[in-house]
Parts: sequence; structure tokens; C-alpha cells
Amino acid sequence: MSGQPMPCSPGEIGSLFLFEKLSPEQLGQLCSAGRVEKFEPGPVYTEGEPATCFYVMIEGTVVLSRRVGGDDVEINRTSQPGVYAGSMQAYLGDRVQQTYNGSMRVTEPSRFFVLPAETFSAFMQEWFPMAVHLLEGLFFGSKNTQRAIGQRERLLALGSLSAGLTHELNNPAAAAVRATSTLRERVGKMRHKLGVIAQGSYSREVMANLIDIQERTAERVAKAPVLSPLDASDREDALADWLDDHGIQEGWRIAPTFVQGGLDVDWLDQVAATVGEEILPNAIGWLNYTVETELLMDEINDSTARISHLVDAAKQYSQLDRAPYQVADVHELLDSTLLMLSGKIGRQIKVVKEYDRTLPRIPAYPAELNQVWTNLIDNAVQAMNSVGGEGTLTVRTALEHDRLLVEFRDTGPGVPADIRGRIFDPFFTTKPVGEGTGLGLDISWRIVVNKHHGTLQVESSPGDTRFQVLLPLTAADNDTTEEPE
Repeated sequence: MSGQPMPCSPGEIGSLFLFEKLSPEQLGQLCSAGRVEKFEPGPVYTEGEPATCFYVMIEGTVVLSRRVGGDDVEINRTSQPGVYAGSMQAYLGDRVQQTYNGSMRVTEPSRFFVLPAETFSAFMQEWFPMAVHLLEGLFFGSKNTQRAIGQRERLLALGSLSAGLTHELNNPAAAAVRATSTLRERVGKMRHKLGVIAQGSYSREVMANLIDIQERTAERVAKAPVLSPLDASDREDALADWLDDHGIQEGWRIAPTFVQGGLDVDWLDQVAATVGEEILPNAIGWLNYTVETELLMDEINDSTARISHLVDAAKQYSQLDRAPYQVADVHELLDSTLLMLSGKIGRQIKVVKEYDRTLPRIPAYPAELNQVWTNLIDNAVQAMNSVGGEGTLTVRTALEHDRLLVEFRDTGPGVPADIRGRIFDPFFTTKPVGEGTGLGLDISWRIVVNKHHGTLQVESSPGDTRFQVLLPLTAADNDTTEEPE
């Protein structure tokens, strides 16, 4: 937006604190190269536009704002003469993208000294060469430091996740190995028992009945109900008594296996009536091995399914082999992240999911949202660990007007009010030296706000801290595929 041209007075601009140390010759050069413009109430420039000018207010009232999600958030309002804004990084040239990083408007007729960006850069290079080198070093050094620490933080998070995933995978893998070893032993004993039965003088009909009972017993194992500890104990006692009454040795060892396999006294009565008294002990031993092998195969199946589930969760978390930008179900992303972090969360922290499954899928960068979930969950867990390691983490999704809400609520000590406004600043951390970089929430904020055009906010009191992520349900027209730094 262009203002009304007005005369430029070297004396007037020399009274502004930014230019008060310049010589009369330099002030004259500024007036010759720049201009004074008067702006009526309204916008002066808009965030994201090419940064073509450097503005210094002579008189008036200026409001600076930043775009957060779909809203313009006011960050400063002042009537102080000499305040400046616009292309403040023009001295960096084309090494950085020269766009306005915020919006500026005036609320009353206001006058500005306006200097074209190229001219501002030339004066900086000519008049303050050492300052330009220092500013360049500060700018790019800070960028490089932030990038390096961000990569380090990602590696640390990856290491922590890998350790947790290894722990989670180890349990079902070890169970499968144990079950396989035991299964091999049981199958060997089954072959031996089959040989013993085959050497007896049993008719073909008896053998056929025995095989039929074996098949039907295996079917019962597959459909075995889950009993309460009390019911299971009562059934074990009844089966042990039945086995003792029928002369089966060490019935107390066999009874728990039969109960786990879904067998009861009525079923054993059918077995006894079918095979006869003389073959019953061998038949019971044969069925015991049958039940054991079925249970072991179920354990192997459950263990390998658990491993497959963990691998799928890892792929979902990392978004391996998936497009970076896609329509995603936030609940799948949340579940994969919670599973990946289950080792870090531990058993003392209770996880409660309050999902609204009717919510639609949304356009997003899933891998980066998983990074946001990871940072917020990790912070919540550390907060609760600081007060004894016990608490509740509640993950809630809901429709909040025209946006999707993902809320992480913990029962930790809360975020003190005096630092609440700084927690999203780069490098700000409350953790001890060496335990945090202060980039987790900054990265999360930029992923949610800059990349997804959403909002990240916090509400906190002792015992109830809520980090709330609000994401748009539809893609923005000017969506970008740039990665957050």
C-alpha cells in the first residue's frame, strides 16, 4: 500500500533514535534516497508479501501482527516515534527469502520515513560493514545452531523410541521363542504317547473315536472362554477331583491346562464314555498334549501378531513409504505414537483415550504431526515424573467449531504463569542443563501453526495441564510443502 508523499526533513528524521548518531551528510543521503509518506488508517503491508521497504515511524500509531492459523494475532501496538519494521533483513540479500514476516497497519493518520530495501542494504554495507558481518554471523549462526540442535533432538528422540520399541518387541519375541521350544518338546512326547497307544490291542473303532475326540478337543481349545480367577480355580478343583476319582496320576498338574483349554467335567465324562476305562489314562495324557500344543500355538500366534502390530505401528509412526502430505486419521497417528512411547510412559502413568471417532480425516503431514504428539506426550510424562512418576495422561479429540481438536491433558504440577508465554520460544526449557534443548515445543508450534495453519495453545493449573492442538478440517488454498526448520 502506498501512502501520500510528503517532504523529507533531515533534521526531523535525525531526531529519531535510530538515526540520531548519523552525520548531517548521511541524513541528507537518507532523505535523498528515501521518502516520507503519510498513511491513512488501514494496512501498510501484509505478511508474506515481498519485503520491498524499510519503515521508520515519525508520528502516529502502528499495530504489528502475525498470522496464526486463520487469525491475525496482534503482537505490538505503539505510538513511539522511531519504531521500525519491514525489510529489516535486507542486508542479507538473496541468501534469505525477503518477505514481510508480519503485517503492519496504522490506526490513525501516520507518517513514516520509507527506505527501499535495496537502498537500506547498500547504506548498511557502506556505513556499518562490521555491524553487517556481526549481524550476518548472528543470523546464520543462530539458524545453524537451531538446525543442528533440532537434528540432535530428533536423534535423541529416535534413540529413545528405538529403545522403547526394542523393549516392546523383545517381550513377544521371547514368548514366541519359549513357546516354540516347549512346543517341540510336547510334540515329541505326543509322538511317544501315540506309539504307546498304537502298541496296545485297541480296535480300529476305539482309535477312530480317540482321533475324533482329539479333533473336537482342539476345537474347544480354540473357543475356550476367559474365566475369572475364582471360576478358573473352582473348575481346576473339580477337574482335579474327577481325574483322581478315575485313577489319573498327578491330576492336579493336568487340571490347569484343561481349564485353560476350555475343558470341563462334562467333557471328560464324554471322553470316558467313548474310550473305555482301560484306555482312559493314556487318552487323558494324549489329550493333555493336544491341549498344550494348541495353547502353545495360540501363544506363538499371539506373539507374532503382536510383533506384526508393533512393526505396523512403527511404519505408521514414521510414515514409511507414504506421501508426506495426505489425508490422515489423527486417531491412527495418536495410537501409533502412544504405542511407540509406551516404554517411556511406563506402567505407573495411566493413559486414557477420549476419542471422537466420528471426526473426519484431515489433510496433513502425518509424520510431522507424530513429531508434535511425541513432544507433547514426552513433556507430559516428564512433568508427571517430576512429582513421583504417577498420574494420568488423557488424550482427547473433538470437533471445536470448524476445527479438529487434539488435547493432551496431564496431572503434573502445571506450567507456572510467569513462563507460560515463553514455552514456545526457541531454546527455552525448564529442564536441567543437558536434559533438554528447548526446541521441542518450538518445533511443535511451527509444525502446527506454520505448516498446518492451526493453533497450539496451553491451559495450565496444578494437576491439570492441557496442550491443545487445533487443526483445520480442509486444506488451505496457499498450503506449502516446505519443511519446518
